[in-house]
Amino acid sequence: MALILENIAKHVTLTPEEQALFLSKLETQIYKPKTILLNAGEVCKHSYFVNSGILRSFNINDNIVEHVLSFACEGWWMSDMYSYFSQKPGQLFIEVLEEAEVVSLSKENQEQLYLEIPKLERFFRILIENSLVANQQRLMDNLSLPAEERFEKFSKKYGTLIHKVPQKQIASFIGVTPEFFSKMKARLLKK
Repeated sequence: MALILENIAKHVTLTPEEQALFLSKLETQIYKPKTILLNAGEVCKHSYFVNSGILRSFNINDNIVEHVLSFACEGWWMSDMYSYFSQKPGQLFIEVLEEAEVVSLSKENQEQLYLEIPKLERFFRILIENSLVANQQRLMDNLSLPAEERFEKFSKKYGTLIHKVPQKQIASFIGVTPEFFSKMKARLLKK
């Protein structure tokens, strides 16, 4: 549990008693690859922190095409934020890509922690603000940058994932077809 406490300590300082209370509200599990933590159409009742492994969030359109929204690796949080905060059915799947140790925090426990440890409300607000900024930047990048630059940004942000995640998922994340991605990657390697 040291990793999650380090993650919190980047933004707020908890007393030992507050740390113990926070940790008492968490559940940790190890999941095998291809485990679905959340299905589209379900209400998201947990946010997930990755101790080890990789998660991805994605949706599937009417043409049965997957669109990868995000990846989460060690030290990152993931949730279907729309569903989690609205408590309405969401559109995202959350899947384990490689064996992962995942810490989950229920919406109910998070709300209770806000009352008992107000500093955690600040912590999660900062996470949400950072997520909003990152998502807006990604949207702007997808609208204005060529695929090569989007791939370069992906490589900088998720450098450890390039050899661990299927190329078709990286292609989906940067908004290109797997075929285009393969040709682009070959072109970039020649440079």
